Amino acid sequence: MKPVIPQPYQEVFKLIGELSRALRCCQQEEAFCLDLTLSQFFILHSIAGQGKIQLAELHGLLSVEKSTTTRMVSPLIRRGLVIQERAEHDSRALNLKLTSRGEEVYRTVWGCLAEFIDTIRNQIPRDERKRVFEGTQVFLKALQDAGRLRPAGKRKSKGENHGCCQRPNRRSNSSD
Repeated sequence: MKPVIPQPYQEVFKLIGELSRALRCCQQEEAFCLDLTLSQFFILHSIAGQGKIQLAELHGLLSVEKSTTTRMVSPLIRRGLVIQERAEHDSRALNLKLTSRGEEVYRTVWGCLAEFIDTIRNQIPRDERKRVFEGTQVFLKALQDAGRLRPAGKRKSKGENHGCCQRPNRRSNSSD
C-alpha cells in the first residue's frame, strides 16, 4: 500500500530535490571558471572582501572542517593566487592574502559569475525578481534553521534514527 504523504510535504521535498540538482554546478568538485570551483572562488571573494583573512575564520565561513578548508586553500596557494602569512598577534595563526595574480583571477571570475547571474536573473520576470529573491531568502533561512535543529556530530550507523523518526515497536511474530 502506498503511504499517504500530505501534499505540502511532497511539494517541499520535491523543491529541495530540484534545488539540490540545480545547484550541482556550484558543488566543490566541479570547475566553474578558470579551473576554479565555486567554493574556491568563495575563498578568493572572502579574502578580497577583507584584504586578508585568518584561516581559522575561513572554516566558519565555509561551514566545513579545518582539514577541508586547508585542502581547499592549498591549490590556490600552489597556483600562486593566495599567500599564507603568519599572523602578527599569534605566530600559530595563518593569514591568507591574495597575490596580484589572485586579484586578477578574482576580477576575471567575477566577469564569468556576472554572466551566470545575469542568465539566472533574466529567467525571472523583472517585476517578480524582488519577490522571488526575498522568498528564496526566507526558504533558505528555514532550511538552515532546520539543519541546525538536527542532531550534529557522529554519523548514525545503520538502524539508528536521527531523533526525527520514531520506529514503531515491532512485536515478535513468527511470520517475520
